Parts: sequence; structure tokens; C-alpha cells
Amino acid sequence: MSSTIQSSTSSSADPRHRGEPGVPGQRRAPEPEAKKPSMARVAFAACIGTTIEYYDFFIYGTAAALVFPQIFFPALGATAGTVASFATFSVAFIARPLGAVIFGHYGDKLGRKKTLVTTLFLMGFATVAIGMLPTAAAIGVLAPIALIVLRFAQGLAVGGEWAGANLLAVEYAPEDKRGFYAVFPQLGPAFAFLLSSATFLISDLVLGSDSFVQFGWRVPFLVSGLLVLVGLYIRMNIDETPVFKAEAATAQAEPETRKMPFLDVIRTQPREILFSGGLMGVFFGFFYMGTSYLTAYGTSPDGPGLERQTVLAIGIVAALALAVATLVGGSLSDKIGRKRVIIGSAIAAAVWSLALFPLLDQGTAVAFGIGITVTLCIFGVAFGPVGAYLPELFETRFRYTGAGTGYNLGGVLGGAIPPLLAPGLTASYGSIAVGIMLAGLALVSIACTAALSERSRIPA
Repeated sequence: MSSTIQSSTSSSADPRHRGEPGVPGQRRAPEPEAKKPSMARVAFAACIGTTIEYYDFFIYGTAAALVFPQIFFPALGATAGTVASFATFSVAFIARPLGAVIFGHYGDKLGRKKTLVTTLFLMGFATVAIGMLPTAAAIGVLAPIALIVLRFAQGLAVGGEWAGANLLAVEYAPEDKRGFYAVFPQLGPAFAFLLSSATFLISDLVLGSDSFVQFGWRVPFLVSGLLVLVGLYIRMNIDETPVFKAEAATAQAEPETRKMPFLDVIRTQPREILFSGGLMGVFFGFFYMGTSYLTAYGTSPDGPGLERQTVLAIGIVAALALAVATLVGGSLSDKIGRKRVIIGSAIAAAVWSLALFPLLDQGTAVAFGIGITVTLCIFGVAFGPVGAYLPELFETRFRYTGAGTGYNLGGVLGGAIPPLLAPGLTASYGSIAVGIMLAGLALVSIACTAALSERSRIPA
């Protein structure tokens, strides 16, 4: 695989940075020879890392929906407590672009592997610390403050995780199968949501409702420590990608052009960053509305009013469907192109947004199950190709930074804002207002995707 996947704006960049053969004066160092690990091993390393990172990220969302309003914001009442709880949930999305910039810098300068080990360690530390955090009843206002700080650390870690894990797969993958192999880190969120729902369900069943609220919610956070150790071991035994090794060799010959990846990508490919964020907005909205807001909505007296155990069990089934949809979307994008799959999913999202809440308002477990499953499947079909598509848009020398920044800007647009606005919109205008908001994000996604170039057919 060549050292770069050309960007749609590469014609304006210095050709020495694009790795094009036959360019006069090009100083391309030979790629270091090393035994390549099997793609199965690379795919597993990318998948298990994102699974652990997103498991840690999602158990917070589940706890924010089911427990945190009572134990960290008890004085605010049910509605205000839920809003405050989801406000702390949204803090991580504000941190994610910053994490993408910080870890993207080191990922582009020092390597994918070292950076991914660091992000995994940071996520594990923050998650275990949340599991040990005293409640508001014990330490008062310090409890929610500490919760916000630790949630911010989670956001930094996951902001640096996504691009690196996908580059690990994309930069090792055969040219005609980048979409397929980039699916494996994309499966992490599906497996993580399954694990999150399962651990909370088991804790609830074993401990009972009262004990679950008092201390059972901590179990999934503490279990994370063991998962992180496994992930660290696997990632430390994967070699750096050959693409980065070749780029690092070139950077040694041209140190004056390799100082600040973030400034370079902002100057060279700003439209790709902005349009990537707009592309991802509705899909982040669908995913986090499905995994967090709908979990709270499903158990709410103002919603279907389902039992917590029922909602968690439905979440497990929906997570399995999400994994299948992600695999289908990524594989299909190798055949028909990334843009077609993403735009098709965004069109489905616009239509489904308007049908979702009238369906949920039926108040039955079946309607809730259909609602959350279809929502996550629409997300999954688009999320599969995104793993290859966003890295393909950027030059190798700042690909970690560019792909990660665009992706996490979408997290702010679709992951932070909709869950924060949804409770108030529902209370003031009814649940259909949330659907209209999501439909608007879908139109933004369609426009942004259409403005970007198709990269799957271009030689890497």
C-alpha cells in the first residue's frame, strides 16, 4: 500500500508530500522492510481496542440515563436531574475534538501504535475512577464536579482513539478491501453497547433495583479495568503500520514540513474537516439518541414507561443488529462506493426521524424494540464505510489529525447537542420535535457528503 491516499484537494498541496511516483526532486526514503502481521490479527487489535474504549464511553451513557440523576443530582428533581446528567454526558463530546487534535498530533508524529496505547490507558483510568467516585450524598457538590472532570478525560481518550484504530486497519488493508477491513474497528461501538447493556442488566438482575442504584451501577465501571489490561497487551504486540513507517522516513528528510500536523491540515484541507463533521452529525445523533436518550426515554413515565430490565434486554438485541448493519455497509462500500452508501443511509435517516417517535409513543415493548433497532441499523450502514472514507480524504502526513478532527466535530454536532436538547423539546413540543431535529441533521449530512469526493476507486 502506498504511503498516502490522495486527498481531494491534494492538487494544491506540495507534490513532495503526496508520495506521487516520478515527481522530480522527490526525496522518498525506501519503506522499511518488516514482516507484516496477518490482517486477522490487525483487525482483531483494532476491534478490541475500540470495543473497550467505547464500552467505557457507553456505560457512562447508560448510567447517565438510569442512575446518575438520582445519585449525583438528587436535589434537582427528575426532569432537571436528567438534563444535568446528560449535560455531563455531553462534556465528553466537547473534549473529543481536542483529544483528536492532541492525540492526532502525536499519532502523526510518533506513530499510530504508541498513541493508541496511550488513549486506551487514559480511558481505563478515567472509567475505573468513575466507578469509585463518592456520590453527592457523601461529598456534596464535589461529586458532580469530579464526574465532569473524569468524563472530560474519557472524551479526550475516545477523541484520539477512533482515527488511530481505523488507520491501523486501513493502512494495512489491501487496496480493494479497505472498506471491509475498516469495518472491524467500526464494530467496536456495537460490541461495546452490547457489553454495556449486558453488564448493567446482569447487575440489575443479580443485585435488585435498590442495590443497583446504591452500588451495583459501579460494577461495569470497575470491570473495565480488566478489559483495558487485555487491550493494552494486544495493542503493544502489533507493529507500526508500514504506511506510517514510510511517511516517517520521508519526514526525517523533510523536517521543516512536518512540524504541526493540525496547522497543516487546517491550512491544506479545511473543507474536508468541516464536511466530515457535517457528514457525521446525523449518524452520531442516531447512535447516541439510540443508546443513551432512548434508554432513558424507554423507562420514563412520560415515554413508554418500560421496566429497566426490558429496555436493557432490547438494547442487547439492537446491538447485535447494529454489528450486522455495520459489516454490510462497509463491505458494500467496496463494491458501489462510500458516498452512495452514506447518502442512502442519510436519506433513510431523514424519513425514519419523523416516524420514530410516533412509533415509540405507542408505549409497547415491541414498538420500542423496533424503534431502537432500526435507528441503530441506519447508523450502522453509514458507520461501516466511514471507517475507510474519512481517512481516505486526508494526506498521510496529517491523516490521523484530519480524520479524527472531522469525525469528532460530528460528535459535537450530533452526539452532544441532540441528547441535551431532547428532554426540553419533548416537554415543550412533544416527541415529534426531536424527530424534526434529527431530520434536519440528516439533510446537512446529505449535503456535506455530496460535496466530498469519492475515494474508494482511487489507488492508495
